[in-house]
Amino acid sequence: MSPLPVLGQVVLGYSPLIDRERSPVAVRLTVFPEPRTAAPDAQGLLDALATVWPVPAVVHPGAPAAPGPAAPVLLNITSEPWLRALLACRPPPHVMLEVPAFMATNPAYAADLHALRAAGSVLVVKGRPVDELPPEMLPCFRYALVDADDGPAPQPPEGGSAAHRIGAIHLGASTLADLDAALARGAVGVLGWPIEGEIAGAGARSVGADVAVVTELIQRVDREEPVERLEAVVRNDPQLAFRLIRHLNSAAYGLAIEVSTFRHALMMMGYRKLKRWLALMLVSAGRDPALKPAMFAAVRRGLLLEELVRATADDEMRGEMFICGVFSLLDRMLGQPFAQLFQSVPVPARVQQALVNGDGPCHPYLVLVQALEQGVRSDILAAAEQSFLELEEVNTALLRALAAAQALE
Repeated sequence: MSPLPVLGQVVLGYSPLIDRERSPVAVRLTVFPEPRTAAPDAQGLLDALATVWPVPAVVHPGAPAAPGPAAPVLLNITSEPWLRALLACRPPPHVMLEVPAFMATNPAYAADLHALRAAGSVLVVKGRPVDELPPEMLPCFRYALVDADDGPAPQPPEGGSAAHRIGAIHLGASTLADLDAALARGAVGVLGWPIEGEIAGAGARSVGADVAVVTELIQRVDREEPVERLEAVVRNDPQLAFRLIRHLNSAAYGLAIEVSTFRHALMMMGYRKLKRWLALMLVSAGRDPALKPAMFAAVRRGLLLEELVRATADDEMRGEMFICGVFSLLDRMLGQPFAQLFQSVPVPARVQQALVNGDGPCHPYLVLVQALEQGVRSDILAAAEQSFLELEEVNTALLRALAAAQALE
C-alpha cells in the first residue's frame, strides 16, 4: 500500500454489520479527524478506502435489498466538515454512507443526497430526527441507524410506495442476546461485536470431530512430525485436506503449479505456514451460526496484529502475533478458560502471556486491536501510544488487514 497522507490525519475504528443470518456482511469504518480541527481530505479518504474496497468495474444503478457484497463498507464520518466534503466528492455507490438526521432534514444538503441516490448509492440516516424527515427526502435512504430504544425507523406516510420502506439497522450489540433481541424486533442488520460473555453458552462447548482433528494436527505440526504421521490424522477428516489443497490452488495464494495431495501441500507450505492455516481452521471449525461474528473478529484480529508489527518484527514474532489474535476468542467460543485450552493446543510462550496472564510483548498490541473494535477515539490513541505506533502505521495496518481478510474470503 503506497503512503497516503490522510492516514496520518484520522483515527479509524471498525465493526461488523451483521445480517439476519448472523453473517457479517460488511464493515463499518468510523472516521475521527485528528486533530479534531484537521482540514478535510475527502478525496484522500476515498483513495484509502479504494485500496481495500476498489470501485467495481461496472456498478449497476439501484441498491441491494439488504446489506451485502454490493455495499461492503459503511462509512461513519464523525465530523460535519469532513462529511460535507465527502458529499461534494460523490463517493462511489459501493460505499454506504451514514448521514446524521440533522443533515438529512437540512435543505442545504438535499441536492447532494438526491444526486447520490440517483447514482445508486446506499444512504443511511443516523439517529432519530427532531423533526420528521420531509417526504421528498425519505426515498434517499435505504436504512436508518437507530438505538434499540429509538423506536422504528422513519417511514413514508400511509399509502406511500413500498419501495420507499426504510429498514432499521440497530446499534450496539455486544452480546448474542443483544443481537437476537434486535433481530426479533425486525432489524435488517445489527452493528457491533456480539462477542462479550460466553459465546458458546453455559458450560464447556462439546468439541466436534473436526475440532479434534485440527487440534491433533496442530500438536503434531508443533512437534514437526513426519508427513506420514500427519497424513494419517488427515484421513479422519478428508474435507480438511481438500480445504487445504483448495486454499493453495486459489488465486490468492498465487502458486505457479497445482497442488494435488496433502503431502505436496505440506512440502509447499512448510510447518510454520501450515500451523498458521490450521489456526484459522480451528477458529472456523464450529458450525454453530452463533459463532460467525466471533470467527469474523478472530481472523481479523490475527491479521491486524500481524500487520501492526510487520515493519519491526521477524517472521517468528509476526506468526505468533497472528496466532495470538486468531486464538484470542477461543475461550468464549469453546466455553473453556485459556489455561485449560492450551493444555491441548500448543501455543508459543508469548501468546500464553498475552491470553492467560494479560501481559508480555503481544499484549499492548492486542489492547490496541480491541480499542479499534470499540471505536472510541481516546482509547485508540492511548493504545497506539502504549504500542509506540504512529497513527499512520495503525491505520495502514488496519486497512491492510481488512484487505487480507477479504482475500481469504
